[in-house]
Amino acid sequence: MISIKSGRLFIGELPASLLAKKFGTPLYVYDEETIRLKVRELSRGISFRPLKVYYAAKANTNLSILKLVREEGGEYIGVDAVSPGEIEAALKAGFKPEQVMFTSTSVTDEEMKFAIDKKVLVNCDSLSQLERYGRLNPGSKVCIRVNPDVGAGHHDHVITGGPDSKFGIWVGDVPKAFEIASMHSLKFVGIHEHIGSGILETAKFLEAMGVLLKIVEKNRDRLKDLEFIDFGGGIGVPYRPGQKPIGMKQFGEAVSSTFSSFCSGFGKKLALVIEPGRFIVAESGLLLCTVNTIKQTPKHKFVGVDTGFNHLIRPMAYGSYHPIELAECSGAEEEAVAVCGNICESGDVFTRDESGIAGRKLPKIREGDVLAIMVAGAYGFSMSSTYNSRPRPAEVLVNGKEARVIRKREDISHVLFGMD
Repeated sequence: MISIKSGRLFIGELPASLLAKKFGTPLYVYDEETIRLKVRELSRGISFRPLKVYYAAKANTNLSILKLVREEGGEYIGVDAVSPGEIEAALKAGFKPEQVMFTSTSVTDEEMKFAIDKKVLVNCDSLSQLERYGRLNPGSKVCIRVNPDVGAGHHDHVITGGPDSKFGIWVGDVPKAFEIASMHSLKFVGIHEHIGSGILETAKFLEAMGVLLKIVEKNRDRLKDLEFIDFGGGIGVPYRPGQKPIGMKQFGEAVSSTFSSFCSGFGKKLALVIEPGRFIVAESGLLLCTVNTIKQTPKHKFVGVDTGFNHLIRPMAYGSYHPIELAECSGAEEEAVAVCGNICESGDVFTRDESGIAGRKLPKIREGDVLAIMVAGAYGFSMSSTYNSRPRPAEVLVNGKEARVIRKREDISHVLFGMD
């Protein structure tokens, strides 16, 4: 687990400062035990069976983490892939084709052909995609994604349901989807929704469940081949002080009860599918960086570090809050600072909100200190880039007293000429 003992930050049983010294900074570090616990929390918290947990690989596609999730999840785990690359990653990590579902948007025929060749189930995001898929693979199984006119999330950019969302077949167009399926003899084995990301309230998830279940009930005569209903992901984790984690016991009981009652009335026991990504990996990861510059303006004390939004874009993109800890904290004196990166953009500040720079009270910082940007295991490295021609950091996985590199640090040759 990740903990603070006597002012020292530990990942597993290893001090963060030791990892920074051994592997250098910037550095992504993940705790294996945390990932395992989160996978178990889901499979144990939701009692309904059959249950399938499709890990949303876009949160973190490192092969070692995919293998870890597969190993811990056993029969319950699968992968929600949003690109051919994620399909390939899932298969290389040991997932079987039937454990993977391809859910993407603005999909090309070539991408669908790739999924078909790999024997992966395709989840169609639009009537256009469904029509093209039917021509490419008539008589096959298919799933459709529905936009249920319900949205939720920590920022407008991550809300994936409702009239402002580009995702899914609009709820009013579902009858047209059945007509297209009939034309190509497609079998609807699944129906799917995803309302957004960062949800910490069970009630919002249940609301979306209710909308999709009504759609299924309304069209029961045309869903005789239905095998599962997929309610998407979006289960959040606490980032800000005072935020509470979703009560998994309450969540699991409510979801299981709701779905069990529906299946009883539907006359068929369907599989319950959810697609968590952030929930599984976010709290396991952190980004270590070293302070190299401290300077003052009339408004802010800037603490400059050796990483930037090219390595963790969430604060700049969403105004997202990430806790920041000192790897070694020797005193209680605090000051308000703005922690900023090394990218040539004014938006490259980690302590910000949707309105701009927001000073953060932190223990007194000195040049040479190692900082840890916390809760960075999801959408950190997977959204990273080489902007400003700066290489991406290494990734390290910690298991107790052991730490191993699971992705090598890039160097300038990788940036200029690509990976070997």
